[in-house]
Amino acid sequence: MIFPEMPSFGLHGKRALVTGGSRGLGFACAVALAHAGAQVWIAARDRQGLDAAAMLASEHQLVLHPVALDITDVAQVESVLADLPAFDILVNSAGLARHEPFLTASEASFDAVMAVNVRATFFISQRVAARMRDRQIAGSIIHLSSQMGHVGGPRRSVYCASKFALEGLTKAMALELGEDGIRVNTLCPTFIETALSAPSLAEPEFRRYVLDNIKLRRLGKVEDIMGPVVFLASDAAGMITGSALMVDGGWTAT
Repeated sequence: MIFPEMPSFGLHGKRALVTGGSRGLGFACAVALAHAGAQVWIAARDRQGLDAAAMLASEHQLVLHPVALDITDVAQVESVLADLPAFDILVNSAGLARHEPFLTASEASFDAVMAVNVRATFFISQRVAARMRDRQIAGSIIHLSSQMGHVGGPRRSVYCASKFALEGLTKAMALELGEDGIRVNTLCPTFIETALSAPSLAEPEFRRYVLDNIKLRRLGKVEDIMGPVVFLASDAAGMITGSALMVDGGWTAT
């Protein structure tokens, strides 16, 4: 009998890029990856927010490298990435939500959400994955999706459409990039208490709807995604690709 060797959950020597990394779930992912030993770059449009995030991390003895970047500008993405190292890990956390009833959802909302959640994710992943392949990096690409990429939700037709698209993109990427050793997965949280979700969760009726559907009967915290993102980025998830890791408190178990 051969004694099994425990795979590593550590990320020492790895380089990671986290989009939308200056706040909320993206910042939590960046902190988690840095805690696990990775060198981490955080990208966002707001330079002031980036600097504040990097400063907060430094107060906790962690280094996050800020990168001012509009991920919806493909030419800018290409230019900025050319000045950065090749990455072992990409976490696509930048996202946009505009919640409107299906019958009155606007073209402007549809286009804005799709531009960030699908188009921008597609093209930055394409550029990062190409460099992984060229440098023979067996990397990990993690898309921050949502439970709403697996179920429907009221006033969320546009958001659901974008996240279902992201789930399909993940499977197609996994099929094409697998032979290069590049893994692609989604992380699918439920409603997490952040500044972005606060207005919706402040509505008593909606809050009851959410808590009635989360089987653990509590809202998610940003800490709930930190372990899962490190897992998917690490060698411990070395045979996982094209999959969705649900962090939804049992919402989709019904």
